[in-house]
Amino acid sequence: QLQLVESGGGLVQPGGSLRLSCAASGFRLDYYAIGWFRQAPGKEREGVSCISRSGGSTHYADSVKGRFTISRDNAKNTVYLQMNSLKPEDTAVYYCAARSVGFGAQPMCVQSIYDYWGQGTQVTVSS
Repeated sequence: QLQLVESGGGLVQPGGSLRLSCAASGFRLDYYAIGWFRQAPGKEREGVSCISRSGGSTHYADSVKGRFTISRDNAKNTVYLQMNSLKPEDTAVYYCAARSVGFGAQPMCVQSIYDYWGQGTQVTVSS
């Protein structure tokens, strides 16, 4: 059974950091591009950051550039999202998603093209 499980969310003060993990089971993550998405209360889900199969190409939403870093460890079948300088507007449920792509495909943070989704992890930024 193909499954993605997010972890690492929680409550953090503004300016703090969190690292989210997205662990895959039932399939090899290195055949998939991975995206992180988030959905804040009352808002549509949006793309945050995406990474290619190899990890050599990444994409970030303007709102998180310079603060968030996406990375992957294919040997551990896990993708990470390091979030620094967190702001209250980063509060949301964060989801990771996987899409099967050819090697060398550029990452695309378009949620409709992703095949598998995790259940989400809550991130709350508040003092």
